[in-house]
Amino acid sequence: MAKQWQTIDSADTADGLLELRQRGMDDFLITIQGRVLMNSSASRSEVLLSKLACSSMSKTHSTRVLIGGLGMGYTLKSALDNLSGNARVIVAELNPIVVQWCQGPIARLTSSAVNDQRVRVETADVALLIRESAEKGGDNRFDAIILDLYEGPFEAARERGEYLYGDKALKKSWSALMPDGLFAVWSEDPDRAFERRLVKAGFSFTRHRPGRGNRHVVYLAAKSGPSSHKAGA
Repeated sequence: MAKQWQTIDSADTADGLLELRQRGMDDFLITIQGRVLMNSSASRSEVLLSKLACSSMSKTHSTRVLIGGLGMGYTLKSALDNLSGNARVIVAELNPIVVQWCQGPIARLTSSAVNDQRVRVETADVALLIRESAEKGGDNRFDAIILDLYEGPFEAARERGEYLYGDKALKKSWSALMPDGLFAVWSEDPDRAFERRLVKAGFSFTRHRPGRGNRHVVYLAAKSGPSSHKAGA
């Protein structure tokens, strides 16, 4: 008989009840109002997201990366695996309990990536950090901005408008990046309207899927280069 999921911790949030569930030793779920946000056995798209954004970065110079959303820490772990030892990674996470989970019951899933000396976690809205970076400019800009957030642009753009994925927000992200900066976005599904907005904001982009049969999409958008589009693998 299959083991049943057990809720081991929970917290009320603005989006509903956030729960951490466990089955066996290393099988975990994070859910919101009963809907699965993350599954410890299905992290390919999160790993690909950061790998695409960080693998081409210099291993000798200090790079500065902003990650929106901590989740189970797979996006962060992949970024750290592909960055130099003197890189700086800022993680914006709205819910402190998620940080506690990544430092506690699910820390072993990512070898405690959240405690890496290169990482600073801020209990903050990533949109505010992007806006602040864009307004200050200079060395306050990022080499990469990685958004690994609930649903991504496919659904959220309709509800949040300009908040993260609209025209004004994308221009802010463009301004918050260094000249050769990269903007990586996880999406539950492809979104053609979002793709058009990326190009309008001054990005060229590729679209990637983590594997056959997987509907999740990773967008990698470059600040430099012509406004163009080609489908990724």
